[in-house]
Order: sequence, then structure tokens, then C-alpha cells
Amino acid sequence: MAKKKIKTGIVTKTSSTTTPKLVVNQLNLISADRSRKDIGTFKDALQSAEMIEFPQRVKLYNLYEDVMLDGHVTGIISKRLDAVLNKKLRYVNAAGKRVDEFDKTIKSIAFRNIIKEIMLSIIWGIRGMEFIPGEKLTFAKIPVRHIKPEVQMIVIEQYDEKGIPYAGVSNLWVVGEKDDFGLLLKCAPYAIYKRGNMADWAQYIELFGQPVRIVKYDAYDEKTKIELREVLDEAGSSLALMVPKQADFEMMDGKQSNGTGELQERFKIALDAEMSVIILGNTETTTSSKSSGYAQSKEHGKQQLEVTKSDLEFVVNMLNSDHFIRILKSYSLPVVEGGSFEYEREIDLAELAQRVAIDKEIAVSLKTPLSDDYVYETYGIPKPDNYDELKAKQEEQRQAAMNPPVSEADPNKPAPGKPKPKAKPKAKDLSADEKTNAESFINWIRNQLADFFDPAP
Repeated sequence: MAKKKIKTGIVTKTSSTTTPKLVVNQLNLISADRSRKDIGTFKDALQSAEMIEFPQRVKLYNLYEDVMLDGHVTGIISKRLDAVLNKKLRYVNAAGKRVDEFDKTIKSIAFRNIIKEIMLSIIWGIRGMEFIPGEKLTFAKIPVRHIKPEVQMIVIEQYDEKGIPYAGVSNLWVVGEKDDFGLLLKCAPYAIYKRGNMADWAQYIELFGQPVRIVKYDAYDEKTKIELREVLDEAGSSLALMVPKQADFEMMDGKQSNGTGELQERFKIALDAEMSVIILGNTETTTSSKSSGYAQSKEHGKQQLEVTKSDLEFVVNMLNSDHFIRILKSYSLPVVEGGSFEYEREIDLAELAQRVAIDKEIAVSLKTPLSDDYVYETYGIPKPDNYDELKAKQEEQRQAAMNPPVSEADPNKPAPGKPKPKAKPKAKDLSADEKTNAESFINWIRNQLADFFDPAP
């Protein structure tokens, strides 16, 4: 039997008798550099990443690994990611109808992690995934230190200049731009300053968190000095000073200007606020400042919502990209012509209440009709499948109410809502004498009228 060669990534494999050789399995991985980082390290890493020829991002990504250890950075990044991950996503056909067969895939852990990697490309600047051929949608993360977006390569050694091209490879997907270093670049200096500030704060607490014991002795009394030292050693490990009486001793502990460590605390709050603005676009949705109020928090919440809307649009654009659609087709998923991913609209009851008042004013006061499609889209009401049939029936009922049919059996029967006409009195039967008198009266009237209209001579 002839062996059919199938292209997967940068290698070829025979039919299902062998497993594909994945790119991530060929990389020589090295643990992140955890050495001490300072502002000098940050500047060197940025200069190395921005070089025109042979740029290297390894130092910068090693610095990012340290920045991600900051608790505040981790929290605000998780907050931004969760705002997207918790939204309901669906796949619809060209007519906008939901494709239910896709729901299981969308709700899978693998698909959730794909969306997470797309979002992390905003934070890190670039992220890479290698999709593993098989029946189920699954992928392996490509370490960012091995991705060279400037030349579109995946290198075996993280400092290599040449490697495996990923452009045009069906199961490799690198998200991000070659000149984007991510939001962590802007957070890095603040995180470095914060780490130094926390170290200084810890040292301040260690020095002045406990009372300082100061003993004085006569400079010529060695026996007393030895005894005092033994007493201090046995009394505990807090700070203790032995000073000769003849010495001029003054301890400058900084308590007059920073007696409670407020200086370090204010510096930390300022650094956290800067990083919150970088990642979330605001501060009040994460922490509360002393001058904050309801109006300020509400305004910052609107800013956060705008950032989330932008993230949702970015994720949808990436999921609907031609490259990812081809990846989905390789797993025989129900991708249809003209289909697309979209997020379900979330209803804000407070916003809808204001919208109802505005629409009512437009329809009643301005007498401007509103289309049914506008109502369905604005208020998130699902449009029934037999909409045209229901609309036609509704129109028939309206016309019937305006023009009720007249019954053929009783044409004198009044229409609904009209007053019933008064019945005409029946003619009374006359006797022979009465008929003769009536005819005589009519003849007399006729003669009088003839005389009145008699032509002139």
C-alpha cells in the first residue's frame, strides 16, 4: 500500500500509522531568568528588542515573567480577561441563525483557552499556538521566547536567529504584530519600582516596628559593658544599641516625617494606580481612592465597559479570520459558508428603561413609527421563526376590526358600535269614508297649487 504524505506544520508524516512531529516538541526550552531586575535591566531589554538588525525579545520576556509575579498586575489582568471569557459566544450562519452543533465546541476548555491566548496577545504583545491534528480541537502553546515575529520564525534555541517559518503553515497560529511589545512593557518599570518600595517598607518595619533599646555605660567600665551585653542578648532579638555615656549620640529614625510608613504606602498606591490605568483604563473599578464617590465610580465603570467592548470586537475578528476558520475545518467542525462567531448581547435593565422612555416619546409625541426589527434588536427579544405568518394574521385582525362585515340575512341590523335606528310607525288602515275624505283633500291641494302657478296672460 502506498504511503500518503500529509503536511502538518514543518514536517511530513505518513498516514495514520505515525504521529505528527510537533514543532513545540523540537524546542530546547530553558527556564525563565529569575535574577534580580532593576530599571537598568528594563532599559537594556527594551533596547535589545527594538534593534533594527537581529532584535532579541528574550530579555524582555524574562522581565515580563517577573512582572507577572506582582499581585496587583495578576489581578487586573485576570479582571480584563474574565470580562471577555465570561461573555456568551455563539456561531451563526449567513442568515444570523444559531448553529447549535457548534455549542459543544465553544463550551469546551480548549476553545476557552484559545480565547484566553488571543487576549494575552494584548498583554504580552504576541502569543503562539500549534494545533494538534486529531478528532478533537486541541493545541499546544508556543513559548513566546522562541517566537521571532520580525522574521516570522519559531527558533529551536531561544537566542537563535533562524528557525522554522510559521507563515502559511495551516496548524500554526501566531497572534500579534511584530512591533507590539504588549501592555506589560508599560507596566514593567512601575512593577520594578514597586518591588524596591516594598523591600524598603519591609526594612522600615523591621527597624522601627519594634522599640529600640538603647543602653549607656561608662567608657572605662569594661565589666559593666560586658554585663549589659549579656542582658541585651538574653532579652530578645529586637534592635539594641550600646553607647558610651561620653559619646554624643542621636538616632535619626525618620519618624518625624514618616512615623507610620505612610510614605511607602502612598508610593505603592500610586504605582498600582498607574498599572490599573494601563491594563484596565481606569482605577476605581479595582481600588477605591479617598476622593472617590458614586459618580466617579460610575464614570470609571463606563470606561471599563468601553475597553471590554474593544476586546470583544478584537476576539471576534480573530476567531472569524480566514486562518482560524481553516483550522476549524481541519477538525471537521460545522463551519458553514458565510457563518461567523458573535457574542450574545447582554441586557442592561437600567439602560433599557431609559430607552423605553425615549422610544415611547418618539412614537407617541413625535408620531414617528418604529420598525419591528429595531424593537427586536434593541430589547434583545428573539424574533419568532414564523414572524411573517404572525404579522399577516395580526394585520388581518386589524383590518377586520376597522371594517366589520354586514350580515346578508338582516341588512337592517346596525354595525357594532352604532346606535340602533328608531323603528318607523306602521301605516294605519283607513275606512272607506276616511279614504274618500283624504282623496278630496289631496285634490283640493293640487288645485290650489295649479292656480298659484297658473301662467300669466
